[in-house]
Amino acid sequence: MNWNINDFYIIIVGVLCAMACALPGAFLLLRRMSMMGDALSHAVLPGLAVAFLISGSRASSTMFIGAAVAGVFTALFTQWIVRFGKVERSAAMGVVFTTLFAIGLLIIEKGANQVDLDARCVLYGALEYTPLELVQLFETSDYLVQIPKAAVVVGATFLLNGLLVALFFKEFTLSSFDPNLAQTQGFHPQVIHYLLMVMVATTTVAAFEAVGSIIVIAMLIVPPSTAFLLAHRLGPFLFLSLLFAALAAILGHLASQSITLFFGLPETSSSGMMATMAGLLFLFVWLFGPSGLARDQKAKLLRSDDPPALL
Repeated sequence: MNWNINDFYIIIVGVLCAMACALPGAFLLLRRMSMMGDALSHAVLPGLAVAFLISGSRASSTMFIGAAVAGVFTALFTQWIVRFGKVERSAAMGVVFTTLFAIGLLIIEKGANQVDLDARCVLYGALEYTPLELVQLFETSDYLVQIPKAAVVVGATFLLNGLLVALFFKEFTLSSFDPNLAQTQGFHPQVIHYLLMVMVATTTVAAFEAVGSIIVIAMLIVPPSTAFLLAHRLGPFLFLSLLFAALAAILGHLASQSITLFFGLPETSSSGMMATMAGLLFLFVWLFGPSGLARDQKAKLLRSDDPPALL
């Protein structure tokens, strides 16, 4: 296995993408809304396409605005269908995200001549090509320090997510465990809810070009789910979510290189192997982690109307 600087760049981008997704994904899990990450990662596509058509630019600020608007509308539409259509929440999510995703793909295909956007890139990403576009951090007399542009974008998104969680930690925590109590304490659970939706939407956009929407879904859901099998308190739960996300990214790229070397298979996708390793880590923890009784008790709490098991 021949390693070079590009492999380290790929790992850096993958780790940052995975951790940026895992942080809001942890709170989605606590709210029993993990599939909302799936819905938002698909539903922001029309927001991206419309932003392209209006601005004709792939500037990050334009994309984030389009994603944020689409994410808020997705949450509003889902809530509206649940409240007035008397439809179960997961079914409402399915209705909204499949419809918006299809609309987004149609806009992309019909506007392909005017908009520089590849539907395959949206789905599968281009992680292996991220080292081709570098930005300079600083230069000394002996060294020129450069990193991939994707690392800057997803790294800034990760820091922004971490900053928002740190600033509104009490609000996120209380509104996740007991929204009614949060309301009586003067917090605004709905505001925190839509803030979380915006975080998920913008994180999805930041990671689109690097790893694609399918891998974003995996990193939003699987690392927090793995951490939930082990953690009994909120702090360790968030830490383990980030740890498993980083491990999945590192092991995924290593596996993508090793499979080609040891089994003589065609070249594999690093982003796809990252999602695969996230699933294998979950399987390992599920098989060899806490006892089955403890898992059953936590699963029962998560399925019930009581607050989740983490306190």
